Amino acid sequence: MQINGATVLVTGGNRGLGKAFVEEFLDRGAKKVYAAARDPRTVTNTGAVPIQLDVTDHASIERAAATAGDVTLLVNNAGIDTYSRSFLDGDPADIRREFDTNLFGLLDVTRAFVPVIVRNGGGHLLNVASVLSWIPSGAYGASKAAVWSATNHLRTELAPQGVGVTGLYVGYVDTDLAAHVTLPKTDPRVVARAGVDGIAAGDDEVLADEFTKAVRGAIGTDPAALLS
Repeated sequence: MQINGATVLVTGGNRGLGKAFVEEFLDRGAKKVYAAARDPRTVTNTGAVPIQLDVTDHASIERAAATAGDVTLLVNNAGIDTYSRSFLDGDPADIRREFDTNLFGLLDVTRAFVPVIVRNGGGHLLNVASVLSWIPSGAYGASKAAVWSATNHLRTELAPQGVGVTGLYVGYVDTDLAAHVTLPKTDPRVVARAGVDGIAAGDDEVLADEFTKAVRGAIGTDPAALLS
């Protein structure tokens, strides 16, 4: 997809990786970039269009889709990690929050914006997942594994409508979400650049760091091969 001239909406666009995506799209000539956040006053990117969006609130999603009716490229970046690592002993409310945000929020935003993208002549969808899609890691990993599966299904479902779908998979990124992590972390602008490159190239998957590439290689089969 052509990035120059595109109209983009990034969920969770006020900080961390989302903010890096907003900056990357603006630097690469996007016509307009909506930076979506629960509180749009927290959006600080110069040149971005702040928009209120809570991915767990259906009314908020519908308002955003009605306001941003010119979108051609959607980045599903918003996500949370409650650090609930046990399905047996973890707080069920925390586990539900992770799935409500990371999976169902992503799907609800996608359902609202796909008709917008199609009306505008087609475009692209980028879902931000994680290397933990393939590594047992409690509620967060399970929710991201579900995003991996959903992304692969959406790719086949949306192709006839002229909407491409890319999954972005990454290890630890140097953002607030991984502030407690002492292992090596990737600069969010490096991740955002890789993701936007993948959109431009029409890639099915983008593996943003060497650790993610190694883990994905151990998994094996390209998901596209499973559908042939």
